[in-house]
Amino acid sequence: MSDNKPLDGSNKPLFFDPTDRRIRSFVTRAGRLSEAQGRAIETLSPLFCIPYQKSVLDLAKAFGRTAPTVFEIGFGMGETSAKISALMPEKNFIGVEVHTPGVGSLLKLTDAMGLQNQRIIQHDAFEVLTHMIAPDSLAGVHVFFPDPWHKARHNKRRLIQGPLVALLTSRLAPGGYLHCATDWEDYAVQMLEVLNAEASLENTAEGYAPRPDYRPVTKFENRGLKLGHGVWDLVFRKK
Repeated sequence: MSDNKPLDGSNKPLFFDPTDRRIRSFVTRAGRLSEAQGRAIETLSPLFCIPYQKSVLDLAKAFGRTAPTVFEIGFGMGETSAKISALMPEKNFIGVEVHTPGVGSLLKLTDAMGLQNQRIIQHDAFEVLTHMIAPDSLAGVHVFFPDPWHKARHNKRRLIQGPLVALLTSRLAPGGYLHCATDWEDYAVQMLEVLNAEASLENTAEGYAPRPDYRPVTKFENRGLKLGHGVWDLVFRKK
């Protein structure tokens, strides 16, 4: 792509900051909250949002049922998340995002589409994974088009690095999958190196994977593809 905006148009920033003592999954940026998004947050949060807590979340209680649960880091404005949740009603989905307009947008979509299998946590993903998600409890993890930090001097800020991948892997159940996608080739190369280095993961493909049917092509991605830009999916599975 010619700029550093994620393909879902979210401008969501996700990175690892080695100068800090912990992993950050975001950088706070201001965003305009529409009236509709504000109303959705006010009226729908009690139904679909889970407050952050420093204790393990009871997934069955949170969803009112027991089902395989998929965890998404940084859903942007939520269009892809809602489509995937609608496509797979047999699974539960937890989306983590700090961007308030994005939370409002996904709440609107969840209500409009009648999704009962979508929940949202508005908090730092690393802290949510550390405190709220039990080891070996997730069926899958989605990380779609995180901020590429395309300048070489900023590459160290990228989200997909060893410490976070190790944490994500610890939360996956055996056989669970980690699906990353990016439209920056050098980030794809880095992702492949980092994921290959995690001993508990195995690649489901020889290198990059075909786009799984459940991940829809966004309008931004489709525009990029028409311009000849590449997209790389990586799907690894926990041994």
